[in-house]
Amino acid sequence: MVKYALIENDKWRSAGRTGVGAVLGSKKIKGIVFHGEAKREIADPSMLKEFVANSREKAKTDGAAKAYKRLGTPMMVSLLINFTSFPTKYWQQGTYEKWEEISGETLLERFSPTPKACPNCLFACGRYIQIKEGRHKGLVIEGPEYETIYAFGGLCLIDKLDEIAYLNHLCDDLGIDTITAGNIAGFAIEAAKRGKLNLEIDYGEVDKIADLIKKIVYREDVGDLLAEGVREVSKRLNLEDIAIHVKGLEPPGYDPRALKGMGLAYATSDRGACHLRTTFYKPEMAGISPPDKLDDKAKIFVDYEDKLNIFDTFILCRFFRDFYDFNDFSTILKATTGMKFTEDDLRKISANIQNTTRSFNLREGITKKDDTLPKRFFEEPQKDSGKVFKREDFEKLLDEYYELRNWSKEGIPKDPLP
Repeated sequence: MVKYALIENDKWRSAGRTGVGAVLGSKKIKGIVFHGEAKREIADPSMLKEFVANSREKAKTDGAAKAYKRLGTPMMVSLLINFTSFPTKYWQQGTYEKWEEISGETLLERFSPTPKACPNCLFACGRYIQIKEGRHKGLVIEGPEYETIYAFGGLCLIDKLDEIAYLNHLCDDLGIDTITAGNIAGFAIEAAKRGKLNLEIDYGEVDKIADLIKKIVYREDVGDLLAEGVREVSKRLNLEDIAIHVKGLEPPGYDPRALKGMGLAYATSDRGACHLRTTFYKPEMAGISPPDKLDDKAKIFVDYEDKLNIFDTFILCRFFRDFYDFNDFSTILKATTGMKFTEDDLRKISANIQNTTRSFNLREGITKKDDTLPKRFFEEPQKDSGKVFKREDFEKLLDEYYELRNWSKEGIPKDPLP
């Protein structure tokens, strides 16, 4: 019951965040198997078939589809470096001097990955690789994805993709989230340097980090403590000042000192520092909402959140965020169910999802004080760029977000739930 245990599916696909594997573990559940051949009746099969055909045709020329098929998520390394938002040396810097060694381009050149798609997917973002030489020769994995490269390559200063792939495999095999594992390793290194942990370990030491992962999974020695996650460990070691988490969840690879909208995403996400609730790094990096421009950022953020809430109800992949719009949602619903929904109808449903989720969290003890960021982001500039997220700027965005959601100044929904 490591607090960041995951659920593994199809060997390399991981429901990694928030410790859902620990929940199953607490219930003594080893696995869940689905079987059967029953299918739902489709309201308008010809309409659905036409929509699918049009989508496939559109994907042939879609820039995102081509980029994901060629480089996969590791393409984000160079992009985040350009925005000084690649968290490095446990959140001290926004760039890594050896980033080219762990980039998507290097992965493509050195390992000639095979694109891997989920069933019927148009993007094929997965990457099958085989290590061809060195001490991990023969290792085959799907990955490493960007978040794993950031977590071990950036936070822990590991500059070899085959070693990151090895740690990726180790986490998958033992069943823990790579994002939190990289964060907890980086935190442990800093704690050891400050004499708070009796641990001989430093940045870039792959074998010692691997040994730490094994100790965590089996709850041996210091691993028993680190299995609790950064929030709890920092409390016990009196290192809360350096701990990076939101609502107990360690962040993914986007530094909000450079991408301000991602700071709002981390702070307001119902499950803590999550990049998937809005994937707001995309509109910031695309110039739709420039990173340092606060005007209209909260409004654009809510628009993305509304859209992606519907994505979740449809069980659509986040990488299709710019591929489908509200008109497409209406078409999908009409073709599959026969029901007619306008964009306004769907936005109201999305707002209700947000209000219901918020009401649940409020009931469980979450308050406005939890909708914040680690104080290091407000007080400690990145050592390489000098960027910081001014607290008053963050609070301005948060207030605007509450107002746009029709929540009180304390973050309590005003609209009654149906």
